[in-house]
Amino acid sequence: ESMNKIIIIGNATNAPELRQTGNGTAVTGFTVAVNRRFEKTTDFFKVNAWRGLAEVCAKYIEKGSRVAVIGELQMRSYTAKDGTARVSVEVSADEVEFLSAPATRNAETATLNTTPNVDAFDDISSDDLPWGS
Repeated sequence: ESMNKIIIIGNATNAPELRQTGNGTAVTGFTVAVNRRFEKTTDFFKVNAWRGLAEVCAKYIEKGSRVAVIGELQMRSYTAKDGTARVSVEVSADEVEFLSAPATRNAETATLNTTPNVDAFDDISSDDLPWGS
């Protein structure tokens, strides 16, 4: 068994543009700028979101929005117009969390960033936990 999982937190450098594939599947792409922790440099990750997630990202992400993306790192090879071999590295998003609420968002989007209602969770005692207290 193998695993390919990446987590990035940064700011969108552009507003995503919603497109449809030939068979009608929604897809949107955007780039996330991530500052390195101990260096004064920034990495830029291309992110693709699909289907319902693509629609939500296109609706709520703006240039500068702070986002967390969890997904798979994908590499694909292609031949550029000038005939040279190129490699593209992209993140295929499984989850996108919106960490900021830009001023242009309306009240509908504010619910995406609220803390969970803790009253909705059941209280459990340590006796109920499978590993004991």
